[in-house]
Amino acid sequence: MEDIIIVGRHAVKEAIVTGHTINKILIQDSIKKGQINDILKKAKNENIIVQNVPKSKLDNLSDAPHQGIAAYIAPYDYADFDEFIETQKNKDKLSTVLILDGLEDPHNLGSILRTADASGVDGVIIPKRRSVALTQTVVKASTGAIEHVPVVRVTNLAQTIDTLKDHGYWVAGTEADNATDYRELDAGMPLAIVIGSEGQGMSRLVKDKCDFHIKIPMIGHVNSLNASVAASLMMYEVYRKRNEIGADS
Repeated sequence: MEDIIIVGRHAVKEAIVTGHTINKILIQDSIKKGQINDILKKAKNENIIVQNVPKSKLDNLSDAPHQGIAAYIAPYDYADFDEFIETQKNKDKLSTVLILDGLEDPHNLGSILRTADASGVDGVIIPKRRSVALTQTVVKASTGAIEHVPVVRVTNLAQTIDTLKDHGYWVAGTEADNATDYRELDAGMPLAIVIGSEGQGMSRLVKDKCDFHIKIPMIGHVNSLNASVAASLMMYEVYRKRNEIGADS
């Protein structure tokens, strides 16, 4: 597989710190080295090749703001589902996973990973078919969060949900109608929250597998939310109910 290109100081720094395989770092030749001194030191300690290039080279690599730095890195590996479940058994806190049923927009997945890291979600599960993969766009949109949130890719979401239930998870599906207000969600148990696709929502089989359904009330004229926004609200509602104000996260 071809290398993935990541841009931005935070994303490159996170890739180095977490030990991701980095084949080369590109630095804008006109950048003030003091601004990226920490990154340069870490790259030197890890014997990573650093190359000075003109700004036009970085501009051509990415449409996203690159802050004068980019890196060629190895593709991201998906976490193994069975191994992921085993790690959750030893957690002191209640586990939370997000299941993305048919999400296709890479920007949405990257944004979801970013919020998942910020809110303490343990992992994200996606299907192999009808779903965005861990592309370069996802990596950029996650701004380094992809280094910290395991992404599991499974063949069959329905069977995966059954396995999660066997391990004590309760499965909450997001639904527009005939569902409980998300503010009434009981977060006092291991949770798997299902977010449907941007256009179709949850598939019928996955919907039927859910233990209960929750909705986000909307009073505006547009009766829908971006998938990443809906996922963010759900993740932070779980965080809010499990963490008192002022308590260590």
